[in-house]
Amino acid sequence: MNSRKWVGLFLKTLLLGGITGLITSFFVKTASYTKILNPIDFMELTGLIIFFVGLGLVFSVISQTGFFAYLFLNQLGLSLFRTFWPTVQVLLIAFVVFDLIYFPYSASNGEVPLYLYILMSAGILGYGWIIAKLKARATNQRAFIPALFLMVVMTAIEWVPGLRTSGADYAWLMIIPLLACNTYQLLVLHKITNSSTEQVENGSKTQAGSKNA
Repeated sequence: MNSRKWVGLFLKTLLLGGITGLITSFFVKTASYTKILNPIDFMELTGLIIFFVGLGLVFSVISQTGFFAYLFLNQLGLSLFRTFWPTVQVLLIAFVVFDLIYFPYSASNGEVPLYLYILMSAGILGYGWIIAKLKARATNQRAFIPALFLMVVMTAIEWVPGLRTSGADYAWLMIIPLLACNTYQLLVLHKITNSSTEQVENGSKTQAGSKNA
């Protein structure tokens, strides 16, 4: 993949993070918008929009950092564990899903019902399962477990700062852009790399044809 395609992927993912961050704020921070809209204050509204777009951009950068770390980790895992790497990934996925339930519930001292954390973890796992299925269908079945690993384990790691904040607002403001950006990068990566490979192959054929001529 050439630098132009990497920059394009970065900018598109950045834009997606900003948009999803803003849209999420409409639902999570409705009260903040209501105060400004009644009566309407355009300066305050503009500042609020810029703030939430900026948050989405920051979360997008976190997502992209985690995505590149995942690409490196996947290659490292393949070289270290070889055929056992898928099994290791499944164990890590199960461990993270358990952690998403146990540690937040323990930190809440029972103030938040346990079933909410179970639903949250099940929702992330279910969403990741759907995206991993789409990735496997678009490429090959061996891509399913690595894709699920990214959507569950890497997303959870990226989400740690949001989970540590007081209240659920910023946790929601963070997880939606993270999931959106990770989904986009995962589903578009093979298209970019395939197109780059095709261009290299076509260029090689053209050079070979020129030499033969």
